[in-house]
Amino acid sequence: MPILVDIDVMLARRKMSVGELADRVGITPANLAVLKNGRAKAVRFATLAALCEVLKCQPGDLLRWEGEDTAGG
Repeated sequence: MPILVDIDVMLARRKMSVGELADRVGITPANLAVLKNGRAKAVRFATLAALCEVLKCQPGDLLRWEGEDTAGG
């Protein structure tokens, strides 16, 4: 999929665990892991907004588009 999720990068920058982020955002650690690992098919804007608020970042810091020809294939 050409949309990549960089939540792990922001977690490392903020020195925050997946469990702490999930708690503060109000989603389960399992659902956050699905999103973080790029297995999610969709994300609600409310969840994206909560992630940005907690991590003090912009949506573009969490999601990026990588075209098919630049994805290593």
